[in-house]
Amino acid sequence: MNAIENPGFGAGSLLSCAGVRHCFPKPSGGEIVVLNDVDLTLQEGEIVGLLGRSGSGKSTLLRIIAGLMQPTGGKVMYCGGPVVGPCAGVAMVFQTFALFPWLTVLENVEAGLEALGIAEVEMRRRSLAAIDTIGLDGFESAYPRELSGGMRQRVGFARALVVNPAILLMDEPFSALDVLTAETLRTDFLDLWQEKKLPIKSVLLVTHNIEEAVLMCNRILVFSSNPGRVAAEIKVTLPYPRNRFDPAFRKMVDDIYIRMTQRAPSTDRTKGQPSALSMASQLPPVGTNLMSGLLELLASPHFNGHADLPEIGDRLQLEADELFHIAESLQILGFAELEQGDIRLTPTGRTFADSEVEQRKRIFAERLRANVPLAAHIRRVLDERPGHRAPLVRFEPELEDSLTEEAAQETLRTVIHWGRYAELYSYDDQAELFSLENPSS
Repeated sequence: MNAIENPGFGAGSLLSCAGVRHCFPKPSGGEIVVLNDVDLTLQEGEIVGLLGRSGSGKSTLLRIIAGLMQPTGGKVMYCGGPVVGPCAGVAMVFQTFALFPWLTVLENVEAGLEALGIAEVEMRRRSLAAIDTIGLDGFESAYPRELSGGMRQRVGFARALVVNPAILLMDEPFSALDVLTAETLRTDFLDLWQEKKLPIKSVLLVTHNIEEAVLMCNRILVFSSNPGRVAAEIKVTLPYPRNRFDPAFRKMVDDIYIRMTQRAPSTDRTKGQPSALSMASQLPPVGTNLMSGLLELLASPHFNGHADLPEIGDRLQLEADELFHIAESLQILGFAELEQGDIRLTPTGRTFADSEVEQRKRIFAERLRANVPLAAHIRRVLDERPGHRAPLVRFEPELEDSLTEEAAQETLRTVIHWGRYAELYSYDDQAELFSLENPSS
């Protein structure tokens, strides 16, 4: 493969964030803080990972660094100057490929150079070199519809690299791919990085995949949520290429699971129940089938009610973010406890796993009313109204004052699903209306 020419920056810090803060306005006034007091530096020759749950502000920070958004507070500096818009030395690879379907591979790669006014001959030379470097030589005339997901993402990499950036920003670039394709693309990228065949000086990678972060990064910044901030910095000194089965690799993965579960909702051990949620607490986007499946697995003889989260993730092929969401849902409802990277069934969780369908529904309804104030509130409103009906808009403002619009909608979808399963209330999606089929239940 041919190497793409380097831009040639000197040693030292390429990028820094100081006190970066970002807020979104509430419909009723005030603001929702998404990022708060984020400090970050990016040195030449390193891959830095931003690791955290969905909603921790990682992608927002990446867009601020790219100059696509302006922070509410703080500043971002690139090569000694403030970032006030898109920088010539910073390129980005997105999760969803973002290719132009009507353009060929070559034309998609050339698009970024054409916008910069690069001469046609030079544009063609650099684009062909980038396509060759990322392993798509021979597919220059193909259209995106002819390519697999992995090949389309390679086009995304070529389009980012062709502008010879000093910094490559990657927003979950492998998460839309199947496991084998993602593994191949990660390995190929790391090989090119180690062989210095890429023009980039540094990489900033957003991920919620713990193993991916340990596999690729020199430093990992673990983000907490609500608001997003850097909760921990972890240096990864394992030599490349890294072996997932190396005890040191596994220990680092386990340690990060422990750090991240320490930031999960706390448990009141005197009652064996999760700490109280508020009416506007965000609920994880988890279905009842996933919760039931994990409870059954934990109750199986192999685990006997207690499991290591990384082992569960490996067995079920779940990324950490999805696994955390399921585990936290079980904790919210009092079916399980999280501690030090482990998950343990509560007596209620064990009873649920051992019960038949109707008994499970009764247990779930009881836990939902006791532990999720929003669900209990919806049911109470329905009980009190003569017609036992209430529109969705009755409950939306109570969430949107505390959550972003996206988080509020996600929480409403979750509480609708959980309430339907528990037969606590019904919901008509067309009419956007809650109701009680059997008001006496």
